[in-house]
Amino acid sequence: MTNTTLLLVARIFLGLLFVVAGIGKLGDVAGFGGYMATGGIPAVLAWPVVLFEIIAGLALIIGFQTRITALALAAFCVLSGLLYHFDPADQMQMTQLLKNLGLAGGYLALWVTGAGAWSVDAKTGRAVTV
Repeated sequence: MTNTTLLLVARIFLGLLFVVAGIGKLGDVAGFGGYMATGGIPAVLAWPVVLFEIIAGLALIIGFQTRITALALAAFCVLSGLLYHFDPADQMQMTQLLKNLGLAGGYLALWVTGAGAWSVDAKTGRAVTV
């Protein structure tokens, strides 16, 4: 596989995670808001978070504003991991935190490399190649 193909696959995998998660929350946004409140985030932000997940995931998949989107998703993963999974007494929660940090690493890699040739960014002249 070429680097172009692998960047596309990486974007699809990393974007799909947020699209599916966001769509899944549409069935019970109020319940998700209640969960957000347990981490100190106001429940009123549930809809913006759900929309962010879906829109950012789709933007990453098509390669639109990839570097900005990837940086925002990396920050989201770190913040949500620390707020909801940092519990040194619970190995499962710490594993979830490490998963979030690993995903953040993938998003940071996309921030560094850009979207690649098969992207909206490339078609509009915003693609970064490394």
